[in-house]
Amino acid sequence: MESNKHNEQQPEARVEVVSAHDLLPRDGDGSVTTFVELSFDGQRHRTAVRDHDLNPYFNERFFFAVSDPSSLPSLALDATVFHLHRPSLSRSFLGRVRIPASSVPASPSDSPVLYYPLEKRGGGRGGGVFSRIRGELGLRVFLTDDPSVQPSGQNLRQDRFADIPPEPDVSTFFRLFRSQQRQQQPSDQAPPSRVMRMFSSVSSWQPAEFQIKETSPALGGGRIVRGRVVVPGDKPGAFDLVEKMEFLFVRVVKARDLPAKDTRHFEKNQNPEWNEVFVFPRDRLQASAVAVELRDRDLVRDDEVGAVQLELNDVPLRAPPDGPLAPEWHRLEDKRGGRDVGELMLAVWFGTQADECFPYALHADTAAIDPAAANTHARGKVYQAPTMWYLRVNVVEAHDVYVPQGDWSPEVFVRGRVGNQMLRTKMGRRGAAGIFKWNEVCDFEAYSYAGMLLIISSPIKKLFHRTFLCRGRAVRRRADRVVRGPGRAGPGPGDRLREHPDRHRRQAADDRRIRPKWLDLRKPTLIDVDRLREDKFATKLQLQISLDGGYHVVDELIQYSSDFRPSSKHLWNSKKPIGVLELGILGAVGLQPMKTARDGRPTCDAFCVAKYGRKWVRTRTAVDSLSPKFNEQYAWDVYDHATVITVAVFDNSQVLTGSSTRDTAIGKVRIRLSTIETGRVYAHAYPLLVLHPSSGVKKMGELHLAVRLTATSFVSMLHAYVRPVLPKMHYTHPITQLQQENLRLQALQILAMRLGRAEPPLRREVVEYMSEAQAHLWSMRRSKAHFYRLTEVFGGAVAAAKWFRDVCRWANLVTTVLVHLLLVILVCYPQLILQTVLLHLLAVGLWNFRYRARYPPHMNTKERS
Repeated sequence: MESNKHNEQQPEARVEVVSAHDLLPRDGDGSVTTFVELSFDGQRHRTAVRDHDLNPYFNERFFFAVSDPSSLPSLALDATVFHLHRPSLSRSFLGRVRIPASSVPASPSDSPVLYYPLEKRGGGRGGGVFSRIRGELGLRVFLTDDPSVQPSGQNLRQDRFADIPPEPDVSTFFRLFRSQQRQQQPSDQAPPSRVMRMFSSVSSWQPAEFQIKETSPALGGGRIVRGRVVVPGDKPGAFDLVEKMEFLFVRVVKARDLPAKDTRHFEKNQNPEWNEVFVFPRDRLQASAVAVELRDRDLVRDDEVGAVQLELNDVPLRAPPDGPLAPEWHRLEDKRGGRDVGELMLAVWFGTQADECFPYALHADTAAIDPAAANTHARGKVYQAPTMWYLRVNVVEAHDVYVPQGDWSPEVFVRGRVGNQMLRTKMGRRGAAGIFKWNEVCDFEAYSYAGMLLIISSPIKKLFHRTFLCRGRAVRRRADRVVRGPGRAGPGPGDRLREHPDRHRRQAADDRRIRPKWLDLRKPTLIDVDRLREDKFATKLQLQISLDGGYHVVDELIQYSSDFRPSSKHLWNSKKPIGVLELGILGAVGLQPMKTARDGRPTCDAFCVAKYGRKWVRTRTAVDSLSPKFNEQYAWDVYDHATVITVAVFDNSQVLTGSSTRDTAIGKVRIRLSTIETGRVYAHAYPLLVLHPSSGVKKMGELHLAVRLTATSFVSMLHAYVRPVLPKMHYTHPITQLQQENLRLQALQILAMRLGRAEPPLRREVVEYMSEAQAHLWSMRRSKAHFYRLTEVFGGAVAAAKWFRDVCRWANLVTTVLVHLLLVILVCYPQLILQTVLLHLLAVGLWNFRYRARYPPHMNTKERS
């Protein structure tokens, strides 16, 4: 009894074999007779045989008992697809799927039907030109410890062919199964709403929960299957990469002839104006009419002034490019039915997220939060990052530097400041009397608008008016102490450059030499005209100040950069973009709770931020939802295909009063544009991965995206492959790695400050997370990732060295003889060396063609930094 009770509590693995697709034909009729064999923990099960079907449908379930739960992470499920030869009852290998037990979810709700690509016995991917493995196998695998579930009774014997049933039994079962399938589907197996296919950009050992899943959503342009639109939509438009969502729009414009009461927002005003739009999801509407009430604000209870009720059947449907719906006056009715309480101007219509009122409307899910927080922090916006330049200051020398009388050892340096950036030179080399030389370069960072000199009230004028601060000091050492020199009424220590630098700088777009300028130093006090007339003597400083527009100001990691264009628009290689990148943010699934709501429930207020080039976008905040739906679409101009778009999900901590002031990062996704094909729609579910100090890599949910890259000029796109990635100045006058990293952090601070001044603000922690502000810190995991990458880079050379060693040692007789024969031919006919090398490269390219990437790669958990 105790043994049986213990066995009932053991976990079991449940495997559902759904179907297979696009199998390789093996018989003479261009078809295949298939069955699937499952192997797990020493147990084997097999499905029924499907005759003459390249896309067989199984829908069978099997249970495997786990003998030792402690050894579960080291186990793996093998699902092998075979072709059955009827006359000889032999079988041929069609492909295999191997799923580690560590990646199997522990509940049925977290285990959708996933389509795994068939692999070779050695684990290589199929589907190439020379490959004999093709197709996908749909499986649903999860663990269960329900004692009521009984394991499968069909346990295969070790003999491979002894258990193949005879032909009549198999045919009878097949016909019976097909007839039952035509009548009805199983009650506990509902068809999935979205078909998902599992892909992995790395080897198959990576857990399935960390891999990309290809989805087939029904978007506005039609249903997407493997990147193509198979079922076109009703009316293609600008929002064809997101799912169509219908909303009820209610626009409240103003009121008139109200009774003498205080309205909600306008005290003692009988003709208030609001002009606000409210949005309600149509799928959540349960009433047949919409009621708009006008209330009078009171200290204890708001009194109802009147209401307007409209039937939803009479509400019109509006979609762009239709113009805005004209509002109408509606009479208010009080509780008694009276119609002499004023009029309210309304406009009510059904629309989609393509409506121009959608971005700034108040959504129904924000009713539980503060209206001020909803208006400020819950709306979606588009941000434009500022154009940044490198401000180069070359300190040449200083003349007529005042040195106090006495036994002084003068040490003079120059310190420059731009905003919150401050740099200083080394101690100047003393020349003749009062002359010090440096010839050092200080690189600062400055930002500007187009037409900077014309904007008077912008922060740029104030910034450059106090751009450069030069200080000198005379010091002497007494008993290891630094003593400042005495003050002086005339020019001396602490003098400041008061000249306006706009007159002494130029925008440098190349490496031509800039003529230095002699500038006077003045005391850092208020300017007195009479004092300036008396003081004819002043210390002079020779400077070279320029805005270097030939560089690209790096504000993110160079390997994940989204833009490589120089600061000066005159140096852009292509004025016109080579393509258009479109991104559809569909939604997220299975997000982890990030905070606690007012009623004690774990919740999450998620919003997405996407960055590409200078354009940042932010979706609206989905309040109190662990599976939010955004369905917002954005577009960017592409000037270089070797760029990366970054999409991240955050939890909005500003919508709840008293919560944390920092927006918590949930995860991010990077998509490299060079890995996607033009004209194809990539609809995938990306896992949101976060690295925790204690638990390691953790999945925080999934983000569903639809991406499409459209080439506007094929010739320009081909020309982009032969252009250097960075501007010319980065190669002719390169910036050191340390200096570039320091400048990147300064540029990141400027970017965070500017985006934080927008409304709603894009907070500093969001900008830093998107731009990898902590990437300069040392990390053990990042070091291991770099080591693995170096191993892969030099893996080919090591393999070639081992192969050459085996040839020298005659490890393989046939290979050694062929190599010596080829060497003799090349010695006798040296003119064939170039052709042989080119033929070898062509053969290697064709051989590796089957391993090409067919989908955007994702993060490797082994190399997650």
